[in-house]
Amino acid sequence: MLLPQPARDLAERVGTTPRTLRRDLDRLREFGYPVESTRGPGGSYRLVAGKAMPPLVLTDDEATAAVVGLRMAAPASEAADGALRKLERVLPPRLRRRVAVLSAVTHTVARQVPDLGVIGALAAAAHGRHDVRFTYRGRRGEVMERHVEPYRQVLLDRRWYLLAWDLGRADWRTFRVDRVASVAVAGSTFAPREPLPNTVVHRAEEGPRGVVRFDAPVAEVSPRLHAGSGVLEAVGEHSCRYTSPPEDWAWLAAVAAMVGVPYWVESPPELVAETERLAGRAARAAAPRSPV
Repeated sequence: MLLPQPARDLAERVGTTPRTLRRDLDRLREFGYPVESTRGPGGSYRLVAGKAMPPLVLTDDEATAAVVGLRMAAPASEAADGALRKLERVLPPRLRRRVAVLSAVTHTVARQVPDLGVIGALAAAAHGRHDVRFTYRGRRGEVMERHVEPYRQVLLDRRWYLLAWDLGRADWRTFRVDRVASVAVAGSTFAPREPLPNTVVHRAEEGPRGVVRFDAPVAEVSPRLHAGSGVLEAVGEHSCRYTSPPEDWAWLAAVAAMVGVPYWVESPPELVAETERLAGRAARAAAPRSPV
């Protein structure tokens, strides 16, 4: 909430008359901006927080950045998709064309977006220092109950993680937020544990890493490798190796195949199995069939 601004001083700052200032502020009220005013010789104005979001005034670059960011999240988030549709409807024609061009040449790989209610509940608990209980789905699908002290939420490699002190294991743990459900605030508070670990988030995805070796130089593979994260490094003059953190193995198998050069999967067995399944589906799809 802004502090009250004397009407005379505000008119001088914007270079207009008090009468024009009153008219402009009335227009803001019509647009939905809540403006409080006091009358008399010492009259003043104050912009306050309203019950609903008023219209936003964005520059061309700000509006484009907002649309592009929402479009990245929209495939996996109903809230982002709804916000994107509303924003696109009010764009002026010049920006609508600009966004349409960006959309036409941009490929978005959908990634699971956490429940916004879960994100909000964990953020509120971390801010208020309240320990929480929730159910957590492990990497192999097992469901477990966890009791933690939440500290930070981190966006890393297009995934949300919760950094927390696990009370059941008496150690720092990192949880993928899209695997968290049924968040319940325990009601008790905790004293902050300091210092926070610096490396725990980077160990968030424990487990085997995908390793694929391509029979082509880095310069040829790099422009074709549309992966979200990982490291591509040269192995000799005519080959390279891609190492990725644990992903959806089926997705990574498809990404490697789309590079379009000879390759083989070095590890882990899960990625080998998904590659074999992908090859089988491709072979069956290419097999001749008798006309029906």
